[in-house]
Amino acid sequence: MTPPTVDVLISGAGPTGLALAIDLTRRGVSALVVERQERLSPGGRGTGLQPRTQEVYEDLGVLEAIQAAGGDYPPVAMWEDGRIASRHQLIERVDPTPSAPYSNVLMVPQWRNVEVLHARLQSLGGNVLFGTELTAFDQDSETVRAHLTLPDGGTRTVVSRYLVAADGGRSTVRRGLGIGMSGPELEEGAAVLADIRVDGLDRDHWHRWMPPGGGFAMMLPLARTDLFQSFIAVPPESTPETSPDAVRALIAAHTHLTADQIREVRWSSVFRPRVGMVDRFRVGRIFLAGDAAHVHTPAGGQGLNTSVQDAYNLGWKLAQVLRHGAPDTLLDTYESERRPIAARILDTSTRLFRSRSMRRGRDLHQLDIGYRESPLTQELRPDVPEDELRAGDRAPDAPCTTTDGRPFRLFEAYRGAHFTVLALGAYVELAPLDGELVRVYRVGGSKADLLDSEGYIGDAYGSHPGIFLIRPDGYVAVATSAEKATECVNEALSAYFGTEATQLVH
Repeated sequence: MTPPTVDVLISGAGPTGLALAIDLTRRGVSALVVERQERLSPGGRGTGLQPRTQEVYEDLGVLEAIQAAGGDYPPVAMWEDGRIASRHQLIERVDPTPSAPYSNVLMVPQWRNVEVLHARLQSLGGNVLFGTELTAFDQDSETVRAHLTLPDGGTRTVVSRYLVAADGGRSTVRRGLGIGMSGPELEEGAAVLADIRVDGLDRDHWHRWMPPGGGFAMMLPLARTDLFQSFIAVPPESTPETSPDAVRALIAAHTHLTADQIREVRWSSVFRPRVGMVDRFRVGRIFLAGDAAHVHTPAGGQGLNTSVQDAYNLGWKLAQVLRHGAPDTLLDTYESERRPIAARILDTSTRLFRSRSMRRGRDLHQLDIGYRESPLTQELRPDVPEDELRAGDRAPDAPCTTTDGRPFRLFEAYRGAHFTVLALGAYVELAPLDGELVRVYRVGGSKADLLDSEGYIGDAYGSHPGIFLIRPDGYVAVATSAEKATECVNEALSAYFGTEATQLVH
């Protein structure tokens, strides 16, 4: 059944739309996802989940399932004359640290990624309307009216407070708003992507061929499956077929494999690289997120991760406005925070694509993304070095213990829909009336909640006393000394809770 009214209507059930729906639903916001396809997207597509996205997934409650579905990227094997001629490690391996427990890219085929997200949404009571297409919409100062075409061909109008377009690079919503997408020109190219079952290849390598006639082919064994993801470059002017027989023939022409060794073509598609970003992420009560707002090349595995983090940035802000009295202007910070990040990552992925460099390192992990220039950020401590943690930065993890000796992590403190006050080496009298909205953790001192016996919190947050207000998305909103902490935190919370803020902290 299609509800006639909903807080937030989300168009698109890819990783962006599903992550946003999970975040809203767990915060008590009614969210409806509509997806024009009759099922979740079946393709392997983007396979790499960067460390920062893994942290997001931990908070959303899906990391354990995602880890069970994923694995490491194997070394690349270069084939020549029907044999492996050389091997090299494409993706740099990095050891985890106390502040960054997820230090490497996790390989998860996108079809499995969305399955895990969808299952989590269902466990929270949410769902997706498949075979339902958003065909038209209009908005006024209070609502958005969306016109849907249902699976049986009927139509229905849904009224929502907000609409989020997570409907991909050819977004219907974006076109309906008349917003263009611009970006640098790329050298023309084309490739056939396919998820296949194949005989005659080991699963210990990411296989690559560069035939004498030009082009190249790659086959990646998808973790926890018996599938390979194949990528076959074809002439840019061609219009390649994607039928199973055509894919088999194409693979046979670019590798030492025969067509008969391709046992099954499970999914296939034509890929043409393009990049671009919209000028506006918000128009009234409508927001653009993920590929609807910015399209990246696959180089560096940045697009899907940036899209999920769009959702993570927007979800808690919508909840604060809809549930907790925050002013609508809070939603303007979605664009002011995410647009510069998307532009920076678009530049990075475009540079990698043009350079043809295949090596990937920690500079792509997205752990250094932050919002120091955001209007929500307040760094109130004098003389903090640039290379130390500052307001606007990602709040790092740190192992510690509770006062009764139980092992604990700061990510446990931050997990959930609440704000967190971390009082480090200083006493401050903060008494939230509702611990589900704001939680306080004191580190050290006579009234400590947490003990930093190994010094990991001090290493991550600095050895000087300080009070940190952590946003629900895991970034430091306010960093201040203890003397004025109550006043500063109280004032900051007014941007997130409206008049409720005076009742949260005294």
